[in-house]
Amino acid sequence: MSERHVSISAPSSLGRKAAARALAMILAAIVVCGMLATPAAAQQAPYYSPADLDRLVSHVALYPDPLLAQVLAAATFPDEIPEAARWADEHRNLNGNRLADQINYDQLPWDPSVQALLPFPAVLDNMASDMDWTNDLGNAFLSDQTEVMYAVQRMRQRARDYGYLRSGPQMVVSNGPYITIMPARPDYVVVPTYDPVVVYARPRPGFFVGAAIGFRFGVALGVAYRPWGWGYNRIAWNERVVIVNNSPWHRTWVNRTVYVHPYTVRRVVVHDRGWIDRHEAMERDRERWREHEHREAVRHEERREEHREAERREEHREAEHRERERHEAEERRERERHEAEERRAREARFAHERDERREADRREAERREHERREDRHDDHRAAQEAHRDNQQVRREEHHDNHQAAQEAHRDNQQVRRVEQKEQKDRGKSDDHRNDNHDKEHKHGEAAENRGR
Repeated sequence: MSERHVSISAPSSLGRKAAARALAMILAAIVVCGMLATPAAAQQAPYYSPADLDRLVSHVALYPDPLLAQVLAAATFPDEIPEAARWADEHRNLNGNRLADQINYDQLPWDPSVQALLPFPAVLDNMASDMDWTNDLGNAFLSDQTEVMYAVQRMRQRARDYGYLRSGPQMVVSNGPYITIMPARPDYVVVPTYDPVVVYARPRPGFFVGAAIGFRFGVALGVAYRPWGWGYNRIAWNERVVIVNNSPWHRTWVNRTVYVHPYTVRRVVVHDRGWIDRHEAMERDRERWREHEHREAVRHEERREEHREAERREEHREAEHRERERHEAEERRERERHEAEERRAREARFAHERDERREADRREAERREHERREDRHDDHRAAQEAHRDNQQVRREEHHDNHQAAQEAHRDNQQVRRVEQKEQKDRGKSDDHRNDNHDKEHKHGEAAENRGR
């Protein structure tokens, strides 16, 4: 690799000293990189299984998209992370424009993707404290950016399915085909803190999922941080491309020793022709990307117009469908009303016939009851008449018997008188007694006849 020269304009002797130190460090790094450039490029890209990628991205998958883009880009420069973490820790009392001015003033030799994380000392500290993880994350991103994007989506899907990942005051979580996480305020990026063991697993009963993801601090990134890409960082999830400083991040395992990503921040300027050619190629690539974005925007607008036209057609079909449904509903209601009227008419007719049958039954029952009463009255009258006849017969029989008894009594008295007289007249002749006897016999027969 050809020699690189630093172009700086320090305003003071302190700046010149810092520039000299930076130049010395860069020259030493360039010499080492030049010695190792060819073997490094010849190495085979490492392979990471989906499970390994899930484990690697689990610590940062829930970061907002702009911060995640910078972390993935910075992880491809793992050797610069420890020094950057120390610098960020030493200047953690600075923020806002003061921190941006200090970064510019110190002319830091690290890649702008690493410098972009200086406002986040906790993020750099996490990366520096586990360099094995940082190296693997950077190598995985260099080897296969697409698979890393898929792994991030898988982990976000888990966290969302279990209820941990959701929109709140600090960040907005989309629910489209790809899960995006954006800061609630574009100029204020928060850093979520969470335990990967917790948020990617099913919550235990009674566990409050709302406390699993915390937000200890955030960083206001205004216009002063635009040179490092803040405000232009995002992830095109539909294409699985990381956009840093409004340009796609094309640093891969193959071109990692020569790729220079376009930034507006001041950086080391290399004056060899090869670098210029590569830079111009990068600019052309950036221009092609802009043209690609423009074409994508046009296609997106065309698709939106087609979508709107399809929506209008769908609305028209839905309106026709609703009109048919309304007409069918009206016909159904009219039919139901007609059926209800017929049903009520039938019910009224049935009720009238039932009432008539009941009235006829009632009249028949009354007639039968009247006949039964008449029959009972006739029977009673006949019984009364029979009783009167019987009484009359008994009275007549009693009267006859009484008369017969009186006559018999008179006859008996007469007989006794006769007998008494005969006893007095004993001396009369037997002929005279026989005549009396015949006379008594006749009188007895006559009485008997009258008794009968």
